[in-house]
Amino acid sequence: MFTNIEKLITTRNLRPKKKEGFLKVISIFSFLGIMLGVATLIIVMSVMNGFRTELTQKILGFNSHVTVKPYAEKITDRFHLKLKEEFKDAKIIKTLNGEAVIMINELAKGILIRGIEKKDINDMNFFENKIIDGKLSDFSGNNIVIGKHLAIELGVVVGDKINIISSSSLSTPFGVIPKQSIFKIAAVFSSGVYEFDRNVTFLSLAESISFFGKKSDDISLEVFLKKPFEADKYKDLIQIKNPNFYVNSWSDLNKSFFSALKIERNVMFIILTLIIIVAAFNIISGLTILIKNKTKEIAILKSLGLSRNSIIKSFFLTGFLIGFLATVVGVIFGTIFSFYLEEIRQFLSLSFNLQIFPEDVYFLNEIPSEISAKTIFLISSFSLFVTALSSLFPSFAVAKIEPVKALKYE
Repeated sequence: MFTNIEKLITTRNLRPKKKEGFLKVISIFSFLGIMLGVATLIIVMSVMNGFRTELTQKILGFNSHVTVKPYAEKITDRFHLKLKEEFKDAKIIKTLNGEAVIMINELAKGILIRGIEKKDINDMNFFENKIIDGKLSDFSGNNIVIGKHLAIELGVVVGDKINIISSSSLSTPFGVIPKQSIFKIAAVFSSGVYEFDRNVTFLSLAESISFFGKKSDDISLEVFLKKPFEADKYKDLIQIKNPNFYVNSWSDLNKSFFSALKIERNVMFIILTLIIIVAAFNIISGLTILIKNKTKEIAILKSLGLSRNSIIKSFFLTGFLIGFLATVVGVIFGTIFSFYLEEIRQFLSLSFNLQIFPEDVYFLNEIPSEISAKTIFLISSFSLFVTALSSLFPSFAVAKIEPVKALKYE
Protein backbone atom coordinates (compact mmCIF):
# COMPACT_ATOMS: atom_id res chain seq x y z
CA MET A 1 0.00 0.00 0.00
CA PHE A 2 2.86 2.38 0.84
CA THR A 3 6.10 2.50 -1.15
CA ASN A 4 9.55 2.79 0.38
CA ILE A 5 9.88 6.45 -0.59
CA GLU A 6 6.53 7.22 1.07
CA LYS A 7 7.67 5.46 4.25
CA LEU A 8 10.97 7.35 4.16
CA ILE A 9 9.19 10.71 3.90
CA THR A 10 6.88 9.70 6.79
CA THR A 11 9.86 8.76 8.96
CA ARG A 12 11.55 12.12 8.29
CA ASN A 13 8.29 13.94 9.09
CA LEU A 14 8.03 12.15 12.44
CA ARG A 15 11.56 13.30 13.34
CA PRO A 16 11.46 17.07 12.91
CA LYS A 17 14.65 19.13 12.91
CA LYS A 18 15.78 21.12 15.96
CA LYS A 19 14.46 24.34 14.47
CA GLU A 20 11.04 22.64 14.14
CA GLY A 21 10.79 21.91 17.86
CA PHE A 22 7.27 23.35 18.01
CA LEU A 23 6.09 20.57 15.67
CA LYS A 24 7.56 18.02 18.06
CA VAL A 25 5.60 19.54 20.94
CA ILE A 26 2.36 19.41 18.93
CA SER A 27 3.02 15.77 18.00
CA ILE A 28 3.63 14.86 21.65
CA PHE A 29 0.44 16.58 22.79
CA SER A 30 -1.52 14.90 19.99
CA PHE A 31 -0.14 11.52 21.07
CA LEU A 32 -0.84 12.09 24.78
CA GLY A 33 -4.31 13.51 24.12
CA ILE A 34 -5.47 10.53 22.06
CA MET A 35 -3.78 8.03 24.39
CA LEU A 36 -5.40 9.51 27.52
CA GLY A 37 -8.75 9.85 25.74
CA VAL A 38 -8.77 6.19 24.72
CA ALA A 39 -7.52 4.99 28.12
CA THR A 40 -10.05 7.12 30.01
CA LEU A 41 -12.91 5.91 27.82
CA ILE A 42 -11.95 2.27 28.38
CA ILE A 43 -11.64 2.77 32.16
CA VAL A 44 -14.94 4.64 32.49
CA MET A 45 -16.85 2.23 30.25
CA SER A 46 -15.38 -0.74 32.16
CA VAL A 47 -16.56 0.75 35.46
CA MET A 48 -20.02 1.53 34.02
CA ASN A 49 -20.31 -2.00 32.60
CA GLY A 50 -19.13 -3.38 35.94
CA PHE A 51 -21.71 -1.31 37.82
CA ARG A 52 -24.51 -2.56 35.59
CA THR A 53 -23.45 -6.22 35.84
CA GLU A 54 -22.71 -6.12 39.56
CA LEU A 55 -25.91 -4.33 40.51
CA THR A 56 -27.94 -6.59 38.23
CA GLN A 57 -26.45 -9.67 39.89
CA LYS A 58 -27.04 -8.24 43.36
CA ILE A 59 -30.63 -7.28 42.56
CA LEU A 60 -31.34 -10.60 40.85
CA GLY A 61 -29.76 -12.51 43.71
CA PHE A 62 -31.80 -10.66 46.32
CA ASN A 63 -35.14 -10.13 44.57
CA SER A 64 -37.29 -12.61 42.72
CA HIS A 65 -37.30 -12.51 38.94
CA VAL A 66 -41.10 -12.58 38.74
CA THR A 67 -43.54 -11.74 41.56
CA VAL A 68 -47.18 -12.84 41.67
CA LYS A 69 -49.37 -10.96 44.18
CA PRO A 70 -53.05 -11.50 45.00
CA TYR A 71 -55.36 -8.85 43.62
CA ALA A 72 -58.96 -9.75 42.83
CA GLU A 73 -58.58 -13.22 44.37
CA LYS A 74 -56.15 -15.07 46.61
CA ILE A 75 -53.33 -17.31 45.40
CA THR A 76 -54.28 -20.92 46.10
CA ASP A 77 -52.04 -23.93 46.68
CA ARG A 78 -53.55 -25.41 43.53
CA PHE A 79 -52.34 -22.47 41.44
CA HIS A 80 -48.94 -22.70 43.12
CA LEU A 81 -48.58 -26.40 42.23
CA LYS A 82 -49.84 -25.73 38.70
CA LEU A 83 -47.07 -23.20 38.14
CA LYS A 84 -44.47 -25.58 39.54
CA GLU A 85 -45.59 -28.34 37.16
CA GLU A 86 -45.59 -26.07 34.12
CA PHE A 87 -42.36 -24.19 34.86
CA LYS A 88 -40.20 -27.06 36.07
CA ASP A 89 -36.98 -25.14 35.37
CA ALA A 90 -38.05 -22.35 37.75
CA LYS A 91 -38.09 -22.21 41.55
CA ILE A 92 -41.36 -20.86 42.97
CA ILE A 93 -41.71 -20.02 46.65
CA LYS A 94 -44.33 -18.46 48.95
CA THR A 95 -43.50 -15.13 50.57
CA LEU A 96 -45.01 -12.37 52.66
CA ASN A 97 -43.19 -9.04 52.97
CA GLY A 98 -43.86 -6.20 55.35
CA GLU A 99 -42.30 -3.20 57.06
CA ALA A 100 -41.48 -2.94 60.74
CA VAL A 101 -39.38 -1.00 63.27
CA ILE A 102 -36.59 -2.39 65.46
CA MET A 103 -36.36 -0.90 68.97
CA ILE A 104 -33.09 -1.50 70.81
CA ASN A 105 -31.03 0.62 73.21
CA GLU A 106 -33.21 3.68 72.57
CA LEU A 107 -32.55 3.27 68.84
CA ALA A 108 -35.40 2.95 66.31
CA LYS A 109 -34.61 1.52 62.87
CA GLY A 110 -37.06 0.86 60.04
CA ILE A 111 -36.61 -2.48 58.25
CA LEU A 112 -38.19 -4.71 55.62
CA ILE A 113 -39.12 -8.21 56.77
CA ARG A 114 -39.28 -10.94 54.16
CA GLY A 115 -41.22 -14.02 55.26
CA ILE A 116 -40.26 -17.32 53.58
CA GLU A 117 -40.61 -20.99 54.45
CA LYS A 118 -37.53 -22.79 55.75
CA LYS A 119 -37.76 -25.45 53.03
CA ASP A 120 -37.59 -22.76 50.37
CA ILE A 121 -34.33 -21.23 51.59
CA ASN A 122 -32.26 -23.40 49.26
CA ASP A 123 -34.35 -22.19 46.31
CA MET A 124 -33.10 -18.64 46.89
CA ASN A 125 -29.66 -18.23 45.34
CA PHE A 126 -29.28 -15.17 47.53
CA PHE A 127 -28.17 -17.25 50.51
CA GLU A 128 -25.34 -19.06 48.68
CA ASN A 129 -22.06 -18.12 50.40
CA LYS A 130 -23.73 -15.03 51.91
CA ILE A 131 -24.04 -16.19 55.54
CA ILE A 132 -21.06 -14.80 57.50
CA ASP A 133 -22.21 -15.73 61.01
CA GLY A 134 -24.68 -18.23 62.46
CA LYS A 135 -26.51 -21.07 60.67
CA LEU A 136 -29.56 -21.14 58.42
CA SER A 137 -30.55 -24.44 60.03
CA ASP A 138 -31.70 -22.36 63.02
CA PHE A 139 -34.08 -20.39 60.79
CA SER A 140 -37.50 -21.19 62.27
CA GLY A 141 -40.05 -19.94 64.79
CA ASN A 142 -39.10 -16.58 66.26
CA ASN A 143 -35.54 -16.70 64.88
CA ILE A 144 -34.56 -13.99 62.40
CA VAL A 145 -31.78 -13.47 59.85
CA ILE A 146 -30.40 -9.93 59.50
CA GLY A 147 -27.84 -8.12 57.33
CA LYS A 148 -24.24 -7.33 58.25
CA HIS A 149 -24.60 -3.54 58.31
CA LEU A 150 -27.84 -3.73 60.30
CA ALA A 151 -26.08 -5.89 62.89
CA ILE A 152 -23.23 -3.36 63.09
CA GLU A 153 -25.63 -0.42 63.39
CA LEU A 154 -27.62 -2.12 66.16
CA GLY A 155 -24.52 -3.53 67.87
CA VAL A 156 -25.85 -7.09 67.97
CA VAL A 157 -24.49 -10.55 67.14
CA VAL A 158 -25.91 -14.03 66.58
CA GLY A 159 -27.83 -15.17 69.66
CA ASP A 160 -28.89 -11.67 70.74
CA LYS A 161 -32.56 -10.77 70.96
CA ILE A 162 -34.18 -7.73 69.36
CA ASN A 163 -37.59 -6.15 69.83
CA ILE A 164 -39.51 -5.47 66.60
CA ILE A 165 -42.69 -3.41 66.29
CA SER A 166 -45.09 -4.50 63.54
CA SER A 167 -46.97 -2.23 61.16
CA SER A 168 -50.16 -4.00 62.35
CA SER A 169 -51.88 -3.17 65.63
CA LEU A 170 -53.77 -4.84 68.48
CA SER A 171 -57.03 -3.75 70.07
CA THR A 172 -56.88 -3.63 73.88
CA PRO A 173 -59.11 -2.21 76.63
CA PHE A 174 -56.74 0.75 76.64
CA GLY A 175 -57.08 1.33 72.89
CA VAL A 176 -55.18 0.30 69.78
CA ILE A 177 -51.47 -0.35 70.29
CA PRO A 178 -48.72 -1.49 67.86
CA LYS A 179 -47.99 -5.20 67.88
CA GLN A 180 -44.47 -6.10 68.90
CA SER A 181 -42.47 -9.29 69.38
CA ILE A 182 -39.00 -10.35 70.47
CA PHE A 183 -36.88 -12.29 67.96
CA LYS A 184 -33.57 -14.10 68.30
CA ILE A 185 -30.84 -13.51 65.69
CA ALA A 186 -30.12 -16.87 64.02
CA ALA A 187 -27.69 -15.72 61.32
CA VAL A 188 -26.10 -12.67 59.69
CA PHE A 189 -25.72 -12.32 55.90
CA SER A 190 -23.62 -10.04 53.71
CA SER A 191 -24.95 -9.50 50.18
CA GLY A 192 -22.34 -6.90 49.22
CA VAL A 193 -25.06 -4.28 48.67
CA TYR A 194 -25.06 -1.74 51.49
CA GLU A 195 -28.77 -0.88 51.33
CA PHE A 196 -29.81 -4.54 51.43
CA ASP A 197 -27.49 -5.42 54.30
CA ARG A 198 -28.75 -2.44 56.29
CA ASN A 199 -32.50 -2.66 55.76
CA VAL A 200 -33.61 -6.23 55.03
CA THR A 201 -34.31 -9.15 57.37
CA PHE A 202 -35.72 -12.67 56.90
CA LEU A 203 -38.36 -14.36 59.04
CA SER A 204 -40.20 -17.67 58.73
CA LEU A 205 -43.40 -17.41 56.67
CA ALA A 206 -45.71 -18.61 59.47
CA GLU A 207 -44.18 -16.18 61.96
CA SER A 208 -44.36 -13.37 59.41
CA ILE A 209 -48.09 -13.99 58.82
CA SER A 210 -48.73 -13.94 62.57
CA PHE A 211 -46.51 -10.91 63.20
CA PHE A 212 -48.20 -8.75 60.56
CA GLY A 213 -51.68 -10.00 61.40
CA LYS A 214 -52.22 -11.30 57.87
CA LYS A 215 -53.95 -14.37 56.42
CA SER A 216 -52.91 -17.01 53.92
CA ASP A 217 -54.88 -14.96 51.35
CA ASP A 218 -52.13 -12.32 51.49
CA ILE A 219 -49.31 -14.67 50.51
CA SER A 220 -47.43 -13.87 47.29
CA LEU A 221 -45.40 -16.10 44.99
CA GLU A 222 -41.83 -15.37 43.93
CA VAL A 223 -40.38 -17.01 40.84
CA PHE A 224 -36.62 -17.54 40.41
CA LEU A 225 -35.48 -18.39 36.88
CA LYS A 226 -32.33 -19.93 35.43
CA LYS A 227 -32.36 -17.19 32.80
CA PRO A 228 -33.43 -13.98 34.61
CA PHE A 229 -33.47 -11.91 31.42
CA GLU A 230 -36.42 -14.02 30.21
CA ALA A 231 -38.50 -12.77 33.16
CA ASP A 232 -40.84 -10.69 30.99
CA LYS A 233 -41.77 -13.76 28.94
CA TYR A 234 -42.68 -15.73 32.08
CA LYS A 235 -44.52 -12.72 33.44
CA ASP A 236 -46.79 -12.62 30.38
CA LEU A 237 -47.43 -16.39 30.52
CA ILE A 238 -48.43 -16.23 34.20
CA GLN A 239 -50.62 -13.18 33.66
CA ILE A 240 -52.51 -14.99 30.88
CA LYS A 241 -53.20 -17.92 33.22
CA ASN A 242 -54.95 -15.66 35.71
CA PRO A 243 -55.61 -11.96 34.98
CA ASN A 244 -56.85 -11.51 38.57
CA PHE A 245 -53.29 -11.55 39.92
CA TYR A 246 -50.83 -8.69 39.89
CA VAL A 247 -47.69 -9.95 38.11
CA ASN A 248 -44.46 -7.99 37.63
CA SER A 249 -40.85 -8.77 36.78
CA TRP A 250 -37.58 -7.53 38.25
CA SER A 251 -37.06 -5.33 35.18
CA ASP A 252 -40.41 -3.59 35.85
CA LEU A 253 -39.37 -2.72 39.40
CA ASN A 254 -35.92 -1.46 38.38
CA LYS A 255 -36.69 0.01 34.97
CA SER A 256 -36.02 3.64 35.92
CA PHE A 257 -32.78 2.72 37.67
CA PHE A 258 -31.31 0.81 34.74
CA SER A 259 -32.58 3.42 32.26
CA ALA A 260 -30.76 6.11 34.24
CA LEU A 261 -27.62 3.96 34.33
CA LYS A 262 -27.78 3.44 30.56
CA ILE A 263 -28.30 7.16 29.87
CA GLU A 264 -25.40 8.05 32.17
CA ARG A 265 -23.17 5.54 30.39
CA ASN A 266 -24.03 6.94 26.96
CA VAL A 267 -23.56 10.55 28.08
CA MET A 268 -20.18 9.73 29.62
CA PHE A 269 -19.13 8.08 26.35
CA ILE A 270 -20.14 11.13 24.31
CA ILE A 271 -18.42 13.58 26.67
CA LEU A 272 -15.18 11.62 26.87
CA THR A 273 -14.96 11.16 23.09
CA LEU A 274 -14.47 14.93 22.95
CA ILE A 275 -11.00 14.36 24.44
CA ILE A 276 -10.07 12.29 21.39
CA ILE A 277 -11.64 14.80 19.00
CA VAL A 278 -9.77 17.72 20.61
CA ALA A 279 -6.52 15.75 20.42
CA ALA A 280 -7.25 15.05 16.75
CA PHE A 281 -7.37 18.79 16.09
CA ASN A 282 -3.75 18.90 17.27
CA ILE A 283 -2.92 16.47 14.46
CA ILE A 284 -4.61 18.79 11.96
CA SER A 285 -2.64 21.77 13.32
CA GLY A 286 0.63 19.85 13.33
CA LEU A 287 0.25 18.54 9.78
CA THR A 288 -0.82 21.94 8.48
CA ILE A 289 2.29 23.59 9.97
CA LEU A 290 4.47 20.72 8.77
CA ILE A 291 3.21 21.03 5.19
CA LYS A 292 3.68 24.82 5.32
CA ASN A 293 7.28 24.44 6.52
CA LYS A 294 8.09 21.80 3.92
CA THR A 295 6.60 23.60 0.89
CA LYS A 296 10.04 23.82 -0.78
CA GLU A 297 10.83 20.12 -0.16
CA ILE A 298 7.40 19.08 -1.50
CA ALA A 299 7.93 21.20 -4.64
CA ILE A 300 11.34 19.57 -5.21
CA LEU A 301 9.86 16.08 -4.81
CA LYS A 302 7.15 16.92 -7.34
CA SER A 303 9.78 18.28 -9.73
CA LEU A 304 11.73 15.02 -9.41
CA GLY A 305 8.65 13.10 -10.50
CA LEU A 306 7.10 11.93 -7.23
CA SER A 307 3.35 11.77 -7.76
CA ARG A 308 0.83 13.94 -5.95
CA ASN A 309 -0.85 10.86 -4.43
CA SER A 310 2.43 9.58 -3.00
CA ILE A 311 3.10 12.86 -1.20
CA ILE A 312 -0.49 12.97 0.12
CA LYS A 313 -0.15 9.38 1.38
CA SER A 314 3.14 10.23 3.09
CA PHE A 315 1.66 13.10 5.10
CA PHE A 316 -1.52 11.11 5.80
CA LEU A 317 0.61 8.26 7.15
CA THR A 318 2.48 10.74 9.38
CA GLY A 319 -0.70 11.84 11.18
CA PHE A 320 -2.28 8.39 11.19
CA LEU A 321 0.79 6.77 12.76
CA ILE A 322 0.64 9.22 15.68
CA GLY A 323 -3.04 8.38 16.24
CA PHE A 324 -2.53 4.64 15.73
CA LEU A 325 0.34 4.35 18.21
CA ALA A 326 -1.52 6.55 20.71
CA THR A 327 -4.61 4.34 20.38
CA VAL A 328 -2.60 1.13 20.93
CA VAL A 329 -0.85 2.56 24.01
CA GLY A 330 -4.18 3.92 25.30
CA VAL A 331 -5.85 0.50 24.93
CA ILE A 332 -2.99 -1.21 26.79
CA PHE A 333 -2.91 1.40 29.57
CA GLY A 334 -6.72 1.52 29.92
CA THR A 335 -7.05 -2.28 30.02
CA ILE A 336 -4.32 -2.72 32.65
CA PHE A 337 -5.73 0.12 34.77
CA SER A 338 -9.26 -1.34 34.55
CA PHE A 339 -7.98 -4.79 35.50
CA TYR A 340 -6.25 -3.52 38.66
CA LEU A 341 -8.74 -0.76 39.46
CA GLU A 342 -9.73 -2.06 42.89
CA GLU A 343 -6.09 -2.57 43.92
CA ILE A 344 -5.28 0.98 42.79
CA ARG A 345 -8.27 2.31 44.79
CA GLN A 346 -7.12 0.51 47.93
CA PHE A 347 -3.56 1.79 47.48
CA LEU A 348 -4.73 5.41 47.08
CA SER A 349 -7.13 5.08 50.02
CA LEU A 350 -4.39 3.79 52.32
CA SER A 351 -1.73 6.21 51.04
CA PHE A 352 -3.80 9.39 51.29
CA ASN A 353 -6.33 8.26 53.93
CA LEU A 354 -9.23 8.98 51.57
CA GLN A 355 -12.54 7.17 51.23
CA ILE A 356 -12.64 7.04 47.44
CA PHE A 357 -15.56 4.60 47.10
CA PRO A 358 -17.93 4.85 50.13
CA GLU A 359 -20.28 1.86 50.39
CA ASP A 360 -23.25 3.89 51.61
CA VAL A 361 -23.16 6.03 48.45
CA TYR A 362 -22.43 3.47 45.73
CA PHE A 363 -24.19 0.43 47.32
CA LEU A 364 -21.14 -1.79 46.65
CA ASN A 365 -18.08 -2.56 48.79
CA GLU A 366 -15.58 -2.39 45.90
CA ILE A 367 -15.27 -0.69 42.51
CA PRO A 368 -16.68 -3.06 39.88
CA SER A 369 -14.88 -3.29 36.54
CA GLU A 370 -15.86 -5.36 33.53
CA ILE A 371 -13.55 -5.19 30.52
CA SER A 372 -15.56 -5.67 27.33
CA ALA A 373 -13.81 -6.61 24.07
CA LYS A 374 -16.74 -5.09 22.17
CA THR A 375 -16.35 -1.75 23.98
CA ILE A 376 -12.58 -1.69 23.42
CA PHE A 377 -13.09 -2.41 19.71
CA LEU A 378 -15.68 0.37 19.46
CA ILE A 379 -13.45 2.92 21.21
CA SER A 380 -10.39 1.92 19.17
CA SER A 381 -12.33 2.08 15.91
CA PHE A 382 -13.68 5.53 16.77
CA SER A 383 -10.21 6.78 17.67
CA LEU A 384 -8.68 5.47 14.44
CA PHE A 385 -11.55 6.88 12.38
CA VAL A 386 -11.17 10.37 13.90
CA THR A 387 -7.39 10.14 13.46
CA ALA A 388 -7.75 9.12 9.81
CA LEU A 389 -10.07 12.05 9.08
CA SER A 390 -7.79 14.46 10.92
CA SER A 391 -4.80 13.25 8.91
CA LEU A 392 -6.61 13.20 5.58
CA PHE A 393 -7.84 16.79 5.31
CA PRO A 394 -4.49 18.58 5.85
CA SER A 395 -2.78 16.09 3.51
CA PHE A 396 -4.91 17.26 0.59
CA ALA A 397 -3.34 20.71 1.00
CA VAL A 398 -0.26 19.21 -0.67
CA ALA A 399 -2.20 19.11 -3.95
CA LYS A 400 -2.45 22.91 -3.99
CA ILE A 401 1.34 23.36 -3.97
CA GLU A 402 2.68 24.23 -7.44
CA PRO A 403 6.43 23.55 -7.91
CA VAL A 404 6.99 26.61 -10.13
CA LYS A 405 5.57 29.09 -7.61
CA ALA A 406 7.10 27.35 -4.62
CA LEU A 407 10.62 27.41 -6.13
CA LYS A 408 10.35 30.77 -7.91
CA TYR A 409 12.44 32.68 -5.40
CA GLU A 410 14.82 29.86 -4.44
